[in-house]
Amino acid sequence: MTSLAGWNFTKFAEGIRALGISGPPVSGILPGAQHGTDELMTNFASVNFLDLQRREDVMDVLVDATRQYGLGSGGSRIVQGVTPPHLDMEETVAAYLGKEAAISFATGTVANIGFINALANTQSFMPGLAMVNRDTVFVYDRDAHWSLWKAAEGLKFGERLFSFRHNDVESLEEVLKEQQGKRVVVVLESVFSIDGTVAPLHEMVEVCRRYGALSFVDDANGFLVYGPEHRKFAREYEGLRQADFVMVSMKKAVGLEGGLVAGPRDAIQAFELLSGTGSFTAGMSAPAAAGTAYITRLLSEKEPQIVDDYLEKVANFRMKLLDAELPITETETCFSSVIIGDERKCVEVYGAFLEHGIRVPPYLYPAARRGQAVLRIIVNAAHTEEQMDHLVEVATKLRAQGLF
Repeated sequence: MTSLAGWNFTKFAEGIRALGISGPPVSGILPGAQHGTDELMTNFASVNFLDLQRREDVMDVLVDATRQYGLGSGGSRIVQGVTPPHLDMEETVAAYLGKEAAISFATGTVANIGFINALANTQSFMPGLAMVNRDTVFVYDRDAHWSLWKAAEGLKFGERLFSFRHNDVESLEEVLKEQQGKRVVVVLESVFSIDGTVAPLHEMVEVCRRYGALSFVDDANGFLVYGPEHRKFAREYEGLRQADFVMVSMKKAVGLEGGLVAGPRDAIQAFELLSGTGSFTAGMSAPAAAGTAYITRLLSEKEPQIVDDYLEKVANFRMKLLDAELPITETETCFSSVIIGDERKCVEVYGAFLEHGIRVPPYLYPAARRGQAVLRIIVNAAHTEEQMDHLVEVATKLRAQGLF
């Protein structure tokens, strides 16, 4: 038997327990405004923020697809293939994003890793079928999602990997000037879920084009929420539509699992082999694909008022937080974070909220920058005024006690 004596697992686990974290939360109900088993808590952690699974028509789509196709994919898409719901979803989402084609993955993280892997590495399958990308340079927003940095961890910083100041167009241009003459991929995000900011994509994508760089936008947090002219950030999302590639996650507005990359048809077809995560892992389930296609049409064509009503609810809630003079992030998006700073203090405040029957998740390094920990609040479409008022009351009380 291998000894664990030389490893740090016990000490690390003890440190976790000392923070008051004994394991993942457990819930016996559909994810949404409440969470738990015997005793339900008000939940401001659910990324399923439109609560669409509770709609009978949405659940019917999921159940019907489960009965016909099952829950398991049966294998990787390159070997087992996909189902008609996958094709419908990929065509529907690609059209919505203004792209020629799309390829789906099990999660948004797997999609990001697959994309970076495809463009970063040299792969030779047989004579005449090879892709040489050993010279590709990647330029990241320094606050890009963990999955994007994880995908690039094998690239040497300062040689094939560079970063620019968060959402700073001038900083991006400075880096691109230095990399002229090289094959460059610029990696951006649309809505940053920690600080709630929205990238100036209309300017950033234009800078990428000016310097001949490919642009990739991770739109995990804004998909199906922002874009229409009557909503906030319409100009930024017009820039997103001009990007070469867009990644979307199904966790947020759709409320399901899965990820997708959309872009030029030939590149998307090449990713079938080049991504790796499409070849060596199972893909999205057919029910998730069927649900995504249905919800995309629901929110973009049939009932866009669902999103408009939700955004109004978010705006009203933010006013409650601001009226209470709580230290929250500035940009009005679906994500409002209470700024704590110290990591241990953030976990302590998280525990204090739990004692009041409220779940507000702490985001620490590496999700947030060191020393800039936050409690990220996500309003759910099913939250009541009483639940939102209770959070504000508890937050005000905890702050008065000097907890943050």
